[in-house]
Amino acid sequence: MEFVTGTQKTAITASEIASGALDGQTVTVKGAVHALRELGGIDFITLRLRDGVLQCVCGPEGLPEGLTEECTIAVTGALRREERAPGGRELAMESLQILSRPAEAMPVPVSKWKLNLNLDTELGLRPVVLRNLRERSVFKIQEGLSRAFREYLTKEGFTEIHTPKIVHAGAEGGSNIFRLDYFGRKAFLGQSPQFYKQTMVGVFERVFEVAPVFRAEKHNTQRHLNEYTSLDFEMGYIDSFEDIMAMEAGFLKYAMELLKAEYADDLKRLDVELPEVDKIPAVRFDEAKRLAAEKYGRPIRDPFDLEPEEEHNIGRYFKEEYGADFVFVTHYPTKKRPFYAMDDPADPRYTLSFDLLFRGMEVTTGGQRIHDYQAQVEKMLSKGMHPEEFESYLMIHKHGMPPHGGLGIGLERLTARLCGLDNVRYASLFPRDLNRLEP
Repeated sequence: MEFVTGTQKTAITASEIASGALDGQTVTVKGAVHALRELGGIDFITLRLRDGVLQCVCGPEGLPEGLTEECTIAVTGALRREERAPGGRELAMESLQILSRPAEAMPVPVSKWKLNLNLDTELGLRPVVLRNLRERSVFKIQEGLSRAFREYLTKEGFTEIHTPKIVHAGAEGGSNIFRLDYFGRKAFLGQSPQFYKQTMVGVFERVFEVAPVFRAEKHNTQRHLNEYTSLDFEMGYIDSFEDIMAMEAGFLKYAMELLKAEYADDLKRLDVELPEVDKIPAVRFDEAKRLAAEKYGRPIRDPFDLEPEEEHNIGRYFKEEYGADFVFVTHYPTKKRPFYAMDDPADPRYTLSFDLLFRGMEVTTGGQRIHDYQAQVEKMLSKGMHPEEFESYLMIHKHGMPPHGGLGIGLERLTARLCGLDNVRYASLFPRDLNRLEP
């Protein structure tokens, strides 16, 4: 009889090696052969570890027969300082064990600094392309953003929730919703966790979720995905929608500090310049459109929404005038906001809502929600909706809700803008768009 205790063997990591704690020690390190090279009659192996790479120097006997890139190996040897090596350390190899061999050569040289593939080729080869160090760093930074969201909101008293993604009605309305057969009943893939996170405000007061959402939009742009990850939160007992903006600004400040402290290698690998987030300007929707139109000579075509070029120009304006990478655009027209958005009592043509633009692209939509039952029913009727179809959602309004609001952040868009990627697909591990269902 044996018992599992939960005690695990610890693997040696690149960060542990770079710290110098193992200098002079003989260790065994496991990883994949990222690159092989010969210099001055000496063979070198670049070993890819989960958090970086390690340079291994072969002895006089040279490389074992049959060793190729992407073999997984266990290398034993002494660690020593070497300023020219990645991480400032290298391993003088004493022995090498091949753990597995690839069946075929790699279709692309993932050890290159930049792969320079076209988008379709890269996405088709995604399972192996992601082994490239720069490609990996995009998703380490994305991990840092998601991690910061969880850590910051947990610290601020939020409860993490997990809501259904198969729903009976769309939260956003419209036609951009995936339909499916649910045991003979009509159902949909969730456009947003909106109904559920509002419901949970009545339970926990402050809630958040990191989860996929689905939009059946037949687009083929650099900024849209049909499935993306949304960072959502909802909070109760707010005094105004500005409380929500302040919470997001706090998250962004926490996120940038975390990335700077713990993801420095990935930021450097991608040449990422972290934005300033201490002060984020806020401007009304109509004023933002006017300022951008006047400065850049582009006439306003749609008075009810922002076109991508307008978002770009507004971002450019606030960067040039205030040095700001982020800008909150507030008070969007009621005509373009969902039925749960609270109208501005001072002017019902506008809502108590906002978008956050980051370097000229919308990455967040949020605002205050209607919490009064009669007001919500009237708003539904005014939009030609049938309140009886939303009975379970209206239950929370009928039985009392505090003033509340929240937001949703597109994780892939935020990652792409931060990393300087020109297409949001590069910030999705396995993107789903109009034409792509695999890999």
